[in-house]
Amino acid sequence: MSQYQQDIDTIATLKAAQKGSWEGINPEYAARMKAQNRFKTGLDIAKYTAAIMRKDMEEYDADSASYTQSLGCWHGFVGQQKMLAVKKHHGTTNKSYLYLSGWMVAALRSEFGPLPDQSMHEKTTVPMLIEELYTFLRQADARELGDLFKQLDAAQANGGDVAAIQAQIDNFETHVVPIIADIDAGFGNEEATYLLAKKMIEAGACCIQIENQVSDAKQCGHQDGKVTVPHEDFLAKINAVRYAFLELGVDDGVIVARTDSLGAGLTQKIPVSTAPGDLASQYNAFLDTTEVSGADDLSDGDLVIKQDGKLVKPVRLPNGLFKFKDGSGFDRVVLDCITSLQHGADLLWIETEKPHVRQIGDMVDAIREVIPNAKLVYNNSPSFNWTLNFRQQVFDAWQEEGKDVSAYDRAKLMSAEYDDSELAAAADAKIQTFQRDASREAGIFHHLITLPTYHTAALSTDNLAQGYFGDEGMLAYVKGVQRKEIRQGLACVKHQAMAGSDLGDTHKEYFSGEGALKASGDDNTMNQFDV
Repeated sequence: MSQYQQDIDTIATLKAAQKGSWEGINPEYAARMKAQNRFKTGLDIAKYTAAIMRKDMEEYDADSASYTQSLGCWHGFVGQQKMLAVKKHHGTTNKSYLYLSGWMVAALRSEFGPLPDQSMHEKTTVPMLIEELYTFLRQADARELGDLFKQLDAAQANGGDVAAIQAQIDNFETHVVPIIADIDAGFGNEEATYLLAKKMIEAGACCIQIENQVSDAKQCGHQDGKVTVPHEDFLAKINAVRYAFLELGVDDGVIVARTDSLGAGLTQKIPVSTAPGDLASQYNAFLDTTEVSGADDLSDGDLVIKQDGKLVKPVRLPNGLFKFKDGSGFDRVVLDCITSLQHGADLLWIETEKPHVRQIGDMVDAIREVIPNAKLVYNNSPSFNWTLNFRQQVFDAWQEEGKDVSAYDRAKLMSAEYDDSELAAAADAKIQTFQRDASREAGIFHHLITLPTYHTAALSTDNLAQGYFGDEGMLAYVKGVQRKEIRQGLACVKHQAMAGSDLGDTHKEYFSGEGALKASGDDNTMNQFDV
């Protein structure tokens, strides 16, 4: 017996026990509403999606072709439409997640207005957006199941294939999927990180991404001025997130440890070493220092530490920050990643300056010498000029192979004049297979684009505004938007229904019977799209 039928029977029994006072209640309607609201709380969602992520991680370990993907979404509607599209075009939500970008929260959801990615937005904005995303995804479930229930009623009334529709209801795949949520650098000390992590988990997050930058001087990963913290500080925040998961009963919650060390040349403080070779000592070994032979080598206020039996003076900038040795980023990344995985993190995030499979793979290979199953979440970032990067990669490879590249100017490969060239085609082919190649060769379990919907919103609005306010007039909307919605089968073309009018009408029928005042009917303009 299906869960749906069990619920009908259970509610029918409960109704019978009320001795006639529940005559207005239809057990099948109640069972339908229950099916349309499978997840009662954010914790229900976090527990459900954490299990999915763990299963997916195991499957990736067995086969690197089983990688996962997501797009960053800055509004519940955007996340809803993304998952509806994934399910419509690909038949399943399997291996598809949501990503919640701190950058987009700062730029689009702060009450202060648009902000840079420097942890200046309100802390509670992130858990509020998680809750919003899952509210919209649950509504997607309710809407699609509502359509199936209508089909079931029609089949029962007209002699249709009731069993086939019932099977679709019983095997319905939810739009609720895992979300990787960005907690930035924790928004304060480890206690602040714990408190915020709890809010995020309670909202539905099964996976929290945290980075090793200084919380009060945090920068976007693709901008300069990044300042990292000693491992001890970062591990305390990883512990804080884990405690939050355990307290709330999400025992298999996932932590992504992000390192910005590849591009970060500064640290805020020098950790205290208590034994040779400990974490603090390894961290300090990367500091840019000058050897000190006596007091004459020092100025007032200079700091001196002992390293390898010698007295050295760390290079300190006028702002009080300490500088790392040039070229030490690779080794710092490897140490960061190994240390994080050895102390409770589940996945890694390495922020790079370009999308280069071999660069990423070299770091992962070094990490896997110690942690064989190390896996990455990777930012397929819009901050990269993908066209230029990959055209230059092909140019360099061809040049190394001895192929004639005299027809190309490496510095100007972005130019449209190369768009139809052999080199451009080869570069596009490498971009097309980037996910597969990087998952196979560089340990990337999850591919995401942090802020694609920021760019798609800007581009589509620009295209519409150009035409609508120009010579095309209304045709710009009709041809560029509405006709495409109809042709591509977007449910959103019936925007009233998308926003819940059909669900509301159904509920009114449940509650009020024949006396329900409904928005549907022959004069509803949404009927014009039933073509």
